[in-house]
Amino acid sequence: MLGQRLGTLASVHSRPQLFFSNVLRVRTCRHMTNAPKTADRLAQHLRLLSSSSTTMSLQISSYRPAEFTPRLIGAPNTLEHRVFTEQNGSVVSPFHDVPLFADQNQGIFNMIVEIPRWTNAKMEISKEEPFNPIKQDIKRGKLRYVRNCFPHHGYIWNYGAFPQTWEDPASTHTETKCKGDNDPLDVCEIGEQVGYVGQVKQVKVLGIMALIDEGETDWKVIVVDVTDPLASKLNDIEDVERHLPGLIRATNEWFRIYKIPDGKPENNFAFSGEAKNKKYAMEIIHECHESWRRLITGESPAKTPSYDLSIRNITIQNSPGFVRRDDPSYTSIPPPSGRAPAPIDPSISKWFYISSAQV
Repeated sequence: MLGQRLGTLASVHSRPQLFFSNVLRVRTCRHMTNAPKTADRLAQHLRLLSSSSTTMSLQISSYRPAEFTPRLIGAPNTLEHRVFTEQNGSVVSPFHDVPLFADQNQGIFNMIVEIPRWTNAKMEISKEEPFNPIKQDIKRGKLRYVRNCFPHHGYIWNYGAFPQTWEDPASTHTETKCKGDNDPLDVCEIGEQVGYVGQVKQVKVLGIMALIDEGETDWKVIVVDVTDPLASKLNDIEDVERHLPGLIRATNEWFRIYKIPDGKPENNFAFSGEAKNKKYAMEIIHECHESWRRLITGESPAKTPSYDLSIRNITIQNSPGFVRRDDPSYTSIPPPSGRAPAPIDPSISKWFYISSAQV
């Protein structure tokens, strides 16, 4: 079976200029009770593929932090503000062009920081705009901010997403019984350094939680920056409680209550709020990477009556969204024009006290 799958992978990766990590054609396992076995098999695939001469042209080189930088457009805290992602001075899509793996052999991933720790502005990769800049979410024409639910202030981790992943809204997970939320996989980076919007961090996976948000599966992957002082001691989810006691509990609480100040009910979790281990998380990442592959190659529609996603990219030549650098949609990307942040309504700093009766 392994030989057959590797043969399939080799034939797929002979296509020119395909920019996927080499895990793409391993079949997705929908029965998560087999997650440990499947994750081990996935790791074996990755080791074998990394040494295969048939896939050498597709190997993702070790990520260098200086490769990706943000291009700031407009003033933060305004409707016009955008943060594009640059690689060597050229704009790339953080959704499609930045590779999922930073170092495939070591299992190190690239993470796009959307919201730095302690901040309130709800920044996110725009799935709909060409080349997917990060922008502040809007509701009823107003910029969105998360409220401070005592004792938390803003987001309690560096919050962001894995590139080249997609939670397919047409796919129902066998254990959560809910469909995907139509977003890249969400990531909570728990290291001590505060990130910045548009930063591309190298992280390793520790575990995962399954938030059920308005009836949709909304996975939250727990990771740590590989340069963090505790990174060598954090290798799986149980290590988080050992070295950072209380953080998993606080993470669960934060996601449960953060919408209550806006008049919404608390969120629920699958698995009774349990944080699943690294092997389980790796299987979910693989599933969402495969869902993204189907999206970027046109196997899954980018436009439906419910959504219209931009799959424009400059690296995946056999994608229907591939554009050349002389394409008007690419040359029209504005140059850097960063400005000082606009003032924020002081009410955003207010603390909300959530009673046990509310949760």
